[in-house]
Amino acid sequence: MLSAAGIATSLAQGTVYSVNAVGYINLTIPPGFSIIANQLDNIVGSSPDNRLSALIPTAADGTTVYKFTGSGYSISTYDVLQPGWLPNGNDTLNPGEAAFIRNSTSGNITITFVGQVPQGHLVNSIPANFSMKSSMVPQAGAVDSVLGLVPPLVQDGDTIYQFSNAQNKYVINTYDALQPGWLPATPVLQVGEGFFIKKNGAGSWVRDFSVNQ
Repeated sequence: MLSAAGIATSLAQGTVYSVNAVGYINLTIPPGFSIIANQLDNIVGSSPDNRLSALIPTAADGTTVYKFTGSGYSISTYDVLQPGWLPNGNDTLNPGEAAFIRNSTSGNITITFVGQVPQGHLVNSIPANFSMKSSMVPQAGAVDSVLGLVPPLVQDGDTIYQFSNAQNKYVINTYDALQPGWLPATPVLQVGEGFFIKKNGAGSWVRDFSVNQ
């Protein structure tokens, strides 16, 4: 579905201590639809600029990003004749958010995100009902034991939908408080992967994170 390679940051250097860890994430996007996430802050000057036009300044012609609004999608398409995103490239993809991307070519394309790894007290607000989310930090692993998506934020009946590009369908897992755990399996996320989540009630996905942990 979605492969991620090469995050170059002091995350991989346990003996390196720094205030800011700057890295990159390469995402290989196959033809068709995938759900992607940007898990780095693109710092311009002294503040992040995570608009599409800043994160992905160039792309294959016809590449389209669909950002879920809660009731539909805000759609941005890359036009090489501009060159740029239409209508304006102002949709954001902040750490913790996610969006569909459609590769309209017949081969893989590569998207590279560059920026600072989010650190400190990180709060990812998740509304009730459907939303598109991701881990705020570039880590792969189980949503509970590694990424901290656990009760009381996770409630009975909450459901995660991961999109499989290869199968062109969702892989669906639902939290069962009686287990307790995810059925039929605990979702495992890759770096740069987003997902749909349907929650029975709003909450905050909170992590205290440092690259020097």
